[in-house]
Amino acid sequence: MRGVRVGWALVRHELRLMVSLGLWLVRRTHGTGGGGRAFGYAGGQAAVMFGFAFVCVVETVAMSVLLSDWPTVHAVVLFLDVYTVVFVVALHAASVVRPHVLDADALRVRRAVHVDLRIPLDRIASVRRELRTTREEKAAGELDLAVGSQTTVTVELAEPVTHVTLLGRRQEVRVVRFHADDSDGLVRALGARLAAPPLFGESV
Repeated sequence: MRGVRVGWALVRHELRLMVSLGLWLVRRTHGTGGGGRAFGYAGGQAAVMFGFAFVCVVETVAMSVLLSDWPTVHAVVLFLDVYTVVFVVALHAASVVRPHVLDADALRVRRAVHVDLRIPLDRIASVRRELRTTREEKAAGELDLAVGSQTTVTVELAEPVTHVTLLGRRQEVRVVRFHADDSDGLVRALGARLAAPPLFGESV
């Protein structure tokens, strides 16, 4: 059963990537309606991702030439190489169309289609701009969503939230670190939202 669940999780992951690629092509975003403010994070990886995609394209052309005398092998390898290029571009597209979102009552922290964590604002104890690399030691209860091997925003929680991994494992987290292209703007906006008095009818 676990193998079936893992298989379905990977299929859903691939489908979400392809949907993200479609959204990117038509210049739309996912989950940014309803008045929330979006904060992108893909800028820090764009050059690396497109560089990797270019290398894959060069490899595809080279393998097509080398295998031209073996049509069956050529067809299989060509399909795999082209799919690899599409996969790499889709990974970047997913990061572009699924930004972090700050809305009236929660911060939605995302990383492509791998992570989508909703943090209620009333559980956030503090937020700060903090440049850290993923090589630094990570303690239990911490979630690092690095871009380019670094995070720029640290959110500490008064109460833990549950993060569900791609393969369904549940993890209670109290510290979330992630990257934002405009980390200063995100920290200011979130800080202002936390400092604002609750609206009429909201719980304190």
